Amino acid sequence: MSAVANPATVAECLRVGAGFSQGDRNWIAEQFATLDARLASFHADATELEVSVKDREARGQKVTLECWIAGRQKIVTTSGEEDLHAALNDVRDDLRRRLNDAKTRQEPRHNKHLRDVNPPQGPVDTEEPDALPAADPSRADAETA
Repeated sequence: MSAVANPATVAECLRVGAGFSQGDRNWIAEQFATLDARLASFHADATELEVSVKDREARGQKVTLECWIAGRQKIVTTSGEEDLHAALNDVRDDLRRRLNDAKTRQEPRHNKHLRDVNPPQGPVDTEEPDALPAADPSRADAETA
């Protein structure tokens, strides 16, 4: 894996949308700081995050977190939690899961490194090729001893 010269961070990539003010941006960035480790594999200039809330502090509020990363599909996570703090944590955790899923999908299925690793070899019984290996008496369970 190659290192990114300018890794993305929440503080650098986060924009606040409808329902939030610029004053809210810092505490939201603190809430989302755990995403930094996941975003670090992407370039900061090719990554954008936007959080918005509809009907803030009302019964039917909806928090939305959108993530754009160059070369990938846009990821949108939403939460209908009534508590704003819980809703922000919900969209953050959902984005982290979806970024992990997207990374897993992009990794090659036939990894040469994994193919080259030899499976562990046990002692081979040449007399009976289909026979199971003999049990090690020093590893017997207390119930059998």
